[in-house]
Amino acid sequence: MVLMFNQRLSLVALLELVLGGAALFAIFGFVMSSHSPVSEGGATANVFGTAGIVFSASQLLAFGLVGLLRAGTADRLGSLGLRLLFSTALGAGICHFLFSLMPDGHAYQQSIPQATLMSFAALMLLRGFLLSGVQRNIFSRRILVLGTGTEAAAVQRAIGTLRASEATLVGFYPVDAGSRAVPSDQIIPTSLSLEEAVARTRAHEVIVAVREQRGGSLPLSHLLNCRLRGVRIVDLPGFYERVTGEVPVDSLKSSWMIYGDGFRQDWSRRLVKRIFDIVAAFVLLVISLPVMAVAALAILLESGRPLIFRQDRVGLGGKEFTVFKFRSMRTDAERDGIPRWATTEDPRITRVGRFVRRTRIDELPQLFNVLRGEMSFVGPRPERLYFVEQLSEQVPFYGARHTVKPGLTGWAQVRYSYGASVEDAVKKLQFDLYYVKNHTLLLDIVILIKTIRVVLRGEGAR
Repeated sequence: MVLMFNQRLSLVALLELVLGGAALFAIFGFVMSSHSPVSEGGATANVFGTAGIVFSASQLLAFGLVGLLRAGTADRLGSLGLRLLFSTALGAGICHFLFSLMPDGHAYQQSIPQATLMSFAALMLLRGFLLSGVQRNIFSRRILVLGTGTEAAAVQRAIGTLRASEATLVGFYPVDAGSRAVPSDQIIPTSLSLEEAVARTRAHEVIVAVREQRGGSLPLSHLLNCRLRGVRIVDLPGFYERVTGEVPVDSLKSSWMIYGDGFRQDWSRRLVKRIFDIVAAFVLLVISLPVMAVAALAILLESGRPLIFRQDRVGLGGKEFTVFKFRSMRTDAERDGIPRWATTEDPRITRVGRFVRRTRIDELPQLFNVLRGEMSFVGPRPERLYFVEQLSEQVPFYGARHTVKPGLTGWAQVRYSYGASVEDAVKKLQFDLYYVKNHTLLLDIVILIKTIRVVLRGEGAR
């Protein structure tokens, strides 16, 4: 992993973006020059350069929308080929539209088919190389797990979700005589010291997968020796944050949040986020006005008024505000006054309501909450005070999600399905904590791209 703009990025994914972007730019430039000679240093060359950037950006955006930039995606070339074919076709469509907005864009559109075919071949070769056995020896980080219990087994499962180019599990080093939850043939004998085990396995980092770290259970002096020799030492929260994009609350301590990196809430970040919110919300509001008008008419014809559902939610600093949504349930959905989570196939949801919830159209009126400054475009989902009070008593660190504005979409929403229980709330909190700790403009843009994919696939709605 490498750190860029306060975001942890896979080295392989970063290499793929750089090499893929450069290849796409070069391919389009080659195709354009074969169609029309480019004057050296002239305005035509500048225009072609802009067109190349638009083409490569369109293809990489489609790459992200299809999900090909996620770790562990399409590890088989057959599946990869189909997904990549769809991705390049989608990218070509996006590029065709963007070129139509540019002066003389029709001239650039003629180069799209040939450039798209060449791009498909180039990206297949690039991803094929990155999936080959060669890259595993070049990029893969060799990981030694300290511990053999249930935490170590969970680390093993998490590593198994990664590409081979990102991590290779080299073994487990026991620290006590407790239960064994990992394969015995992967346990390193204690006749070797930790330093010797690291040297023999050629490990690049050690994951401390031991929940109870008091009473001298950890070989601290050996860990220090490894650290001084350049071996990275990572605790459980840090490992899960990096690999899964969440912060597990069951292994989290207040000291980790107090002394750890992240949790930036300075004025510059708030200013950038507010400007981004206003621009994004205004643009989406203009684009979605026809959709909102049709949705309002459909709700009116099916179940009458009110069209807009107003409900108090908890926002920044634990303060309540009124959130706006298109009404998707019957008007007597909570006739007894007791709040309830929505469930799968909830009978309270109307036919129109089911559609607008699945397509997320019901969330569009919240754009007005964003413009009013009560919500952000990206952030944790706002909950009702009734649930917040319950969850704050049952879930550690739940209040941390209220240190940023709630969002129309968020990291938890694109990484986990709809929450309808305390267990779901815990899982979503782990993603929310990751966002609170690491939120930047880059992460907000990534979440928006993932949101488009989630909406197109109809994932997680109830």
